[in-house]
Amino acid sequence: MKKFLQNKKLLSAFIIVIVVLVVLGGSVSLRKKRNTPLLIQSLGNDIVALGTRIVDVPVGWVSGGLNSAHDILNTQEENNHLKREVTNLGQTKVRNSALEKENRQLKSALKLKDTLSGYTLVNASVISRSPDTWSDLLTINKGSSAGIRKNMAVMCGGGVIGRIIEANAASSKVELITTTDESANRFAVQADAVNGKTVHGIITVTSNNNLAFTQVVDGRKLKAGTRVYTSGMGGNSPKGLLIGTVTTTTRDSFGLSDQIRIKPAGDINDPSVVTVIERQVAN
Repeated sequence: MKKFLQNKKLLSAFIIVIVVLVVLGGSVSLRKKRNTPLLIQSLGNDIVALGTRIVDVPVGWVSGGLNSAHDILNTQEENNHLKREVTNLGQTKVRNSALEKENRQLKSALKLKDTLSGYTLVNASVISRSPDTWSDLLTINKGSSAGIRKNMAVMCGGGVIGRIIEANAASSKVELITTTDESANRFAVQADAVNGKTVHGIITVTSNNNLAFTQVVDGRKLKAGTRVYTSGMGGNSPKGLLIGTVTTTTRDSFGLSDQIRIKPAGDINDPSVVTVIERQVAN
């Protein structure tokens, strides 16, 4: 103890620790009793807050500037992308216009009035769909007075969903492509194989109510994702209407031909507005 009291450094450090503890304890006690902080504490808090603000302002400016620069770069990139898209769209329109003009000239030269791909559109609304024939039939509000006739193809959502089976004066019945009726008039379709050849067949419905591309000789050359279109060879359906895309390929139950499962492109589950395809045929 005597040596400790004679050691001035240790004694000074001990006294400083005691003083700090007393000041902290007193500050805590006073803070609990006072509604406002001490003048020294308040001044210290204000100085710290002011210093924080002084530091935050330039940091905020720098951060905001960096964010603005990043946004400008992104905006410039998006602007360049949109310009490229506009340019491509303009080129596509010019090319389509030139192809249409060339097509008209070729038809005129060959004295062709209509082709397999010629058609006009008639828009209609779905007015009824019976629950007991949900996957088979629906009724639309356009009929023979609007030029609709039996066997015309019907589209919704970008793909074929069925065909007209009954055309009244002011309404028509649409037989859906998913109907299980074996006597239904099926669509003749085609798809481009990986070897560049065109594969033909018809659309049917399998036992588990899946859409299938059947009567195909070499369907194994049709890869998943291949688009299937109407061939224009059956009924009043023009060529080139999208049916769906290939998902899988299997052999039929007899092992004689390939059976290609198709994912429908049209909105069969919830059609509200449909488009009837009126094929243009020569008089």
